[in-house]
Amino acid sequence: MFVRHHSEIVPQKIEEGKGISIQWLIDDKVGAPNFALRRFTLDVGGYTPYHIHDWEHEVYVLSGKGSLVDEKGTEHPLREGDVAFVDPSLQHQFKNIGQEPFIFLCIVPL
Repeated sequence: MFVRHHSEIVPQKIEEGKGISIQWLIDDKVGAPNFALRRFTLDVGGYTPYHIHDWEHEVYVLSGKGSLVDEKGTEHPLREGDVAFVDPSLQHQFKNIGQEPFIFLCIVPL
């Protein structure tokens, strides 16, 4: 079993994209065998790289306003309480489109 507050985990800056930090809340380092739970913060004007990978991920928005850009360039608005599923092998990007940090949880397989 593992319990701690997210504020105890030091955010790591991500160089790709702009204005992104990640906290690995739960992963194999704490004994999780299958999935990782990550907390992303995108600063105002921040965005992830437009990228693709072989695994799915599930997203839950904690605060702020953002968008999920799909492979056609369509932006799907996201706000607090929204959930999103990104299929494996689907090119995508997250953007902060608000005036405060855009914070979301993202679950991926290990």
